[in-house]
Amino acid sequence: MIVEVCANSLESALNAQKAGADRIELCAELGVGGVTPSYGLLKAIRKYITIPVNVLIRPRSGDFTYTEREFEIMKHDIEMCKELGFNGIVSGVLLSDFSLDVERTKELVELSKPLYFTFHRAIDWVKDPIATLKQLERFGVDAILSSGQQKSSVEGMNQLLELHNNTDRIVIMPGGGIRDTNVHQFKENGFGAVHLSGIRFHKTLEEVPEIPMSTPSFLRDNEVGVSNLEVLKNVMRVVKE
Repeated sequence: MIVEVCANSLESALNAQKAGADRIELCAELGVGGVTPSYGLLKAIRKYITIPVNVLIRPRSGDFTYTEREFEIMKHDIEMCKELGFNGIVSGVLLSDFSLDVERTKELVELSKPLYFTFHRAIDWVKDPIATLKQLERFGVDAILSSGQQKSSVEGMNQLLELHNNTDRIVIMPGGGIRDTNVHQFKENGFGAVHLSGIRFHKTLEEVPEIPMSTPSFLRDNEVGVSNLEVLKNVMRVVKE
């Protein structure tokens, strides 16, 4: 069984490598489901990590529908990862009706070749996961990361097994809520790979700062925060008059 560790930093990646992990999915900001890591982190990973690394290509948090400019960013990031010599790409695009964006996802898969391509947990939002699985098979996707459309992979075991039993080519990789205490269930059920972060928090400051920098109200799945043109114009008008 392949163990893929979702690493959010160089330190996490180093720990995954030391632990004997087979592969890393590299991302940033696990609290929002992960976004594309910085160029600096990508360079450091290539310097210090020798096991295969797949890179998450997701330009922002929120949903999995993207503007034309966001999609251009995703394609540029894939090209950069290919130039840097990474093992694979983790990505995917949906439409606003929670169906697969066939054309854009296919374009990302084609652009990523010959790298390994994993379709990420956007699969957990689609209304017909089996039909989506068959579409992804035709594109040449190598793996699907899923929690079985539940909050954790243990809860989603039945859906994960249905996906697993409906494909001979794509690796169905359970991810979400996998720990050392339950990973045996996925091995016993015949899955060929699992995905986990193994995160434990450690204190870096002795005191909690009085002014928070985290903004829980920004964590939304159905809305995306964008600097508002009218608000900015009003500010400019006030300060520039």
